[in-house]
Amino acid sequence: MVPRLFAWLRRHQQLVDTLFMLPIGALAVIIRGRWIATTSDGLPQQTPYLLNVALAVALCLPLIWRRRWPRAVFAVIAAVAFIQWLMGVNIAVFDLALLVAMYTVAAQCAFRWALAVLLVNELGLVLLIWRLIHQSTPQGTWRQLSPDSIGLGAIWLCGLYISTRRKYTLSLEERARRLERERDAQAEVAAAAERARIAREMHDVIAHSISVMVIQADGASYAIDTDPARAKRAMQAVGATGRSALTEMRRMLGVLREGDGKAALAPQPGVDALPDLVEQIRSTGLPVELAIGGAQVPLPGGMELAIFRIAQEALTNVMKHAGPSATARVELHYGDGAVELRIRDDGRGATFSDGRGHGLVSMRERVAVYGGEVTAAPARSGGFEVIARMPVREAPAKQEVGAP
Repeated sequence: MVPRLFAWLRRHQQLVDTLFMLPIGALAVIIRGRWIATTSDGLPQQTPYLLNVALAVALCLPLIWRRRWPRAVFAVIAAVAFIQWLMGVNIAVFDLALLVAMYTVAAQCAFRWALAVLLVNELGLVLLIWRLIHQSTPQGTWRQLSPDSIGLGAIWLCGLYISTRRKYTLSLEERARRLERERDAQAEVAAAAERARIAREMHDVIAHSISVMVIQADGASYAIDTDPARAKRAMQAVGATGRSALTEMRRMLGVLREGDGKAALAPQPGVDALPDLVEQIRSTGLPVELAIGGAQVPLPGGMELAIFRIAQEALTNVMKHAGPSATARVELHYGDGAVELRIRDDGRGATFSDGRGHGLVSMRERVAVYGGEVTAAPARSGGFEVIARMPVREAPAKQEVGAP
């Protein structure tokens, strides 16, 4: 209930100021002020009732708008208080409005304005004591200036503390909002990167598998009457490829569903899986050669996966676009601080495309992670050629025990 109450009060500040002003004004009307000047019998002269009410209204009524226009409200109240001093009316309950206005300026305005209102109030205090001394009243002594100034300064410091506290709170709130925006932006970037990664994996796996299945199924439909055994093998290859694709898809979707890190993990295909990939492509009827040369060095798992996916995508496009009599060759070469993958076919040399251009984009994204580059263009001798080159940073050799 308390937080709700404070929230309600913050939303209705003008009503709060009105309720705060009413008791001061009521006391000022009930308790009459007195003149500083004395009568012939030595008694202070009482303030007329109407003048008392007029001063109370003039000093207290502007407090209703003290939060909206703090400096203007203080100026009005200070002017009325100066008129009160000129009329010789002693301080009364309604003069508390001057302290409230000073506190508001110190709490809401810049320091220069807070210092200005403090000096104005201090000047008013000096004028009041001077008048009391001039009229020879019991309160008229300069020794009263010190405790009154301390009380005035304490109220002023309270306003400065509230101002500093409010600025600190606002800075914390702004920082929290900024951090929240940064967190949301980072989450969006991470989500976009993850979506791109999943789309790339789904494309590389599913598109390749479906292409193999379509070609095998077409071959089986042509051979079913003339060579039933060959058609049977083709359909078996279709089933094996479909099950492999389904397993791969379930694995990826399982990682997405498992939010506690308990998803089943499986090794990603790498360079060692290239012979199996080539054999799978050969089973579709496309002659493929594989050549691995150079001094083989250990590669990061992500780089091996990139090599496998690029070869898979390139061979899939050879099956789609190279034509029925085409052949292909896959070359992987280690050397010169880099590893180079080259897939070449002698087919019709059709433009490398999967319908939307995702294949080449996927290759470039994979290679760019390792600072490499991909080129895909028709070969000079005919057909089409894809070349992916990635730098390899060899790990420093371990020093033998006892070596200098």
